[in-house]
Amino acid sequence: MRTLISTAFVSLDGVMEAPGGETGYRNAGWTFEGVEFLPEAYAIKGREQEEAGALLLGRRSYEAFSAVWPGRAEFATYNALPKYVVSTTLGEDALVPGWGPTTLLRSLDEVAALKEGEGGPLLVQGSARLHHALADAGLVDRYHLLVFPLLLGAGLRLFPATDADTRRLRLVEHAAYANGIQLNIFDVVR
Repeated sequence: MRTLISTAFVSLDGVMEAPGGETGYRNAGWTFEGVEFLPEAYAIKGREQEEAGALLLGRRSYEAFSAVWPGRAEFATYNALPKYVVSTTLGEDALVPGWGPTTLLRSLDEVAALKEGEGGPLLVQGSARLHHALADAGLVDRYHLLVFPLLLGAGLRLFPATDADTRRLRLVEHAAYANGIQLNIFDVVR
């Protein structure tokens, strides 16, 4: 069985929207503005690239990443990974050629079936709405969070606001860096 890992940059108040500078959000680019770059704070991202068996993306993140990542050397390992895009609207004709093998999944049942198969971890990047659906369906096994010392207020949050039973997490790794970023890795307790 494959592990499904939700990985995200989040503000202290849980916002994950527009960390890299995407347009249309007033706080866009918050991971780069006013936070000193320390390579050790981002080491988890390199580790994720080495350990991942595939990327799992929602349609919007697929469209955003596929427009940028294929030409960037720092994403070479991600670029070669198989990609699974969860979408009911994206057509095969919209898939980017030459960005590794890409498969469309039309439902969370298909994601659950993918998890039951063989292979390395499935890594979910971006994809706020997909994160919510996966969490609500009990499909997330682990969270890799880089928490930034910022309060952004409005914006898409990593965790769904669903009225649900308590979900317990077990902290399995953590670190704090001189720039205020914290790494928190949690396993979902079942």
